[in-house]
Amino acid sequence: MRVRDSAVECNANWCGASKQSRQSALDWETDELNDTATHERRFHGTADRLRAADRIARLDVPRVVELSLAGLTAKSVLDVGTGTGVFAEAFAAAGLVVTGIDTNADLLAVARGFAPTAQFWEAPAEQLPFPDESFDLVFLGHVLHEADDPMAALQEARRVTRQRVGILEWPYRDEPHGPPLAHRISPATVADLAARAGFQSVEAIELGHMDLYRLTP
Repeated sequence: MRVRDSAVECNANWCGASKQSRQSALDWETDELNDTATHERRFHGTADRLRAADRIARLDVPRVVELSLAGLTAKSVLDVGTGTGVFAEAFAAAGLVVTGIDTNADLLAVARGFAPTAQFWEAPAEQLPFPDESFDLVFLGHVLHEADDPMAALQEARRVTRQRVGILEWPYRDEPHGPPLAHRISPATVADLAARAGFQSVEAIELGHMDLYRLTP
């Protein structure tokens, strides 16, 4: 595990560029995320694929749950883009009161079978049907890069959390599994979006196959 104190990892090309050119690159990537056709980036596979053993292994679910909760006195969590409830199930097993949302009713039906104590709602990340500060933790697992409006998704997550927002994303590199690079979101863009959404700090943690971000409102 590698922890970075900010979500921007320097390299020669990035840090050698001017502040204006770095911001232009961030703006271009954000525009690309927002301009993509509605729902194009969303997962279109089957529930079985979301529960495949190789995918679950790459997610490192127990470690992600542990790190998402570390340092918190959390009793409740909102799992945004819950899918089949992989993380909802794990958070429930950790003793939390779990609420999950997704736009796919078929996947939610599967999630209810795996996490029967959780409550599930059909709703988009950009329009959460909950009052302000409703949850101790808001978790977005493989959601931000799929969101039609990543900024709105982060603003909504910040609105309904009390303590932290956790974001799990694919590493920003070409890989044989997962979405193409064009559909991934870079650490620099996560940090930029978080700052513009009003978060006070961003911590990035590199896991074996994923990147986890912890955002403080």
